[in-house]
Amino acid sequence: MRTSPYLLLTLAPLFWAANMVIGRAMRFDIPPVAMSFWRWALAGIILLPFVARDLRTHWPVIRRTWPALALLGLLSVTLFNTLCYIGLQWTTATNGTLLNSVIPVLIIPIAWLLLGEKARPRQSLGVVLSLLGVIVIVSQGRLEVLRQLRFNQGDVWLFVAMVLWAFYTVLLRWRPRELSGLPFLACIVYFGLPPLALAYAVEIASGRHFTLSPAVALTFVYYGLFPSILSNLCFNRGVAQVGPNRAGVFIHLMPVFGILLSALFLGERPQLHHAAGMALVFGGIALASSGRRI
Repeated sequence: MRTSPYLLLTLAPLFWAANMVIGRAMRFDIPPVAMSFWRWALAGIILLPFVARDLRTHWPVIRRTWPALALLGLLSVTLFNTLCYIGLQWTTATNGTLLNSVIPVLIIPIAWLLLGEKARPRQSLGVVLSLLGVIVIVSQGRLEVLRQLRFNQGDVWLFVAMVLWAFYTVLLRWRPRELSGLPFLACIVYFGLPPLALAYAVEIASGRHFTLSPAVALTFVYYGLFPSILSNLCFNRGVAQVGPNRAGVFIHLMPVFGILLSALFLGERPQLHHAAGMALVFGGIALASSGRRI
């Protein structure tokens, strides 16, 4: 965790990009709340041996700051991923990519309202430039593709999830400084799991179940390790070091990694519009990351 914050902020969307693809692919095999619950339950089990001693040592800090920890756990663990998986039941991966790209735009006004942080013009321009890159990638460089996009109830769920993640990113400033990466992540997981368990009980009562298979088991293993533990450690640390406005723009790397993963594992050849979009995304990130932190 002493490495460059920009490397950490690059790894987080890499793990999240695969998470969105897998969530869409497994939507018929695993109900959305079950997907979220077992993802975080497994993450909590994996974390426990590594954090039990720290949690006992920092119990006075946890008891003093539990409202902030509970709110961060509710936003990230209970709500964000659950709403994403619900949305992916109906919407397309293309729409999901577009809606994810709204997060950096939302962070700027939320950081101003809650923290009084104003984005520098360079940062705002970087966000716009990288957002344009995402649009070029998703639209394949053609206006008619954007015109043909259709939004449904899944997109509403996803948009609400993106608003909540933007709030989570800004409110990381409330993170207790005494809690380092793993203990802090464990706290928000353990605070977020009880309300998620209640939602899971409601889903089970409605008759939605899943059958454990090798594909389902591998999905949960990936979820528990990469988008739950490693990506959150990287993202939380990156935000702490460079601030929410500068960190948020790295979320635009998700479609870039989607292109690279598709080329690597599915044999899909990148096109000219991919290169143009990636150039805009990288240029926007470079612009937003330059200069001093506000």
